[in-house]
Amino acid sequence: MHTPNLSPKPGVGLGLRRGLLSDLQAAPAGDFDFLEVAPENWIGIGGAHGAALRALAERYPLSCHGLSLSLGGSAPLDVAFLHEVRGFLDHFNVPLYSEHLSYCSDDGHLYDLLPLPFTEEAVQHVAARIRQAQDILGRRLAVENVSYYAAPRQDMDELTFTNAVLREADCDLLLDVNNVYVNSINHGFDPQAFLAGIDAGRVVGMHVAGHFDQSDTLKIDTHGASVKPVVWSLLSEAYARFGAQPTLLERDFNFPAFSELVAELQIIRGLQAAEVNRG
Repeated sequence: MHTPNLSPKPGVGLGLRRGLLSDLQAAPAGDFDFLEVAPENWIGIGGAHGAALRALAERYPLSCHGLSLSLGGSAPLDVAFLHEVRGFLDHFNVPLYSEHLSYCSDDGHLYDLLPLPFTEEAVQHVAARIRQAQDILGRRLAVENVSYYAAPRQDMDELTFTNAVLREADCDLLLDVNNVYVNSINHGFDPQAFLAGIDAGRVVGMHVAGHFDQSDTLKIDTHGASVKPVVWSLLSEAYARFGAQPTLLERDFNFPAFSELVAELQIIRGLQAAEVNRG
């Protein structure tokens, strides 16, 4: 099948959610540039949904963002699943596969992204699993910084831990700008300093999303609301630091009119264009 390639220029994307499927199929060219899929939700899917995936993949490049690899978990990596993912990535010519810098399984699937201890032991453990995954996939893996609300143990801060994993595993970073902001409020650090401290050459894409203001000192990452002005501002700063990387607008539920999502994508385009013009 013909599969388009992700453009080297900045782009904007949306997640291929079944609640958005009809809008994505009907969208005119130019509303978005790529679609992100969770491979475990689409591998082996047939019928109408499988046909819709194939049709959209002929119009738009795909990016993949996994949900269940559990890079920080204690159980062995699911090698059979990784081989399935590799087949999916190869079939659809997917240039970017990312997963969460967290764990989501123990004896079984825990259905949540749980925080890792920020320790040297965890750095070595996660990095070894990322290297194993990259070997099986035959390509680099990007990990995403996650939001977290409890810290199991912190011998180092999140920035130091993240950089250590990236270097030890020799992998890339999918920078979630909303998660940087949410964690900065919940755990009391400077989000600008976090961006400034990340290894610039590791960032290969970005996520931006809405969150819920539980209080002045507690923010909840929801993916169910529009992006807040403070996060747009931080996205602009991220572009200044890392360049105008391909950026996904995450919206997983509570979908507004599609035109509202397109309006947010246009904000991303404007910020990207401003950075390109500065450059």
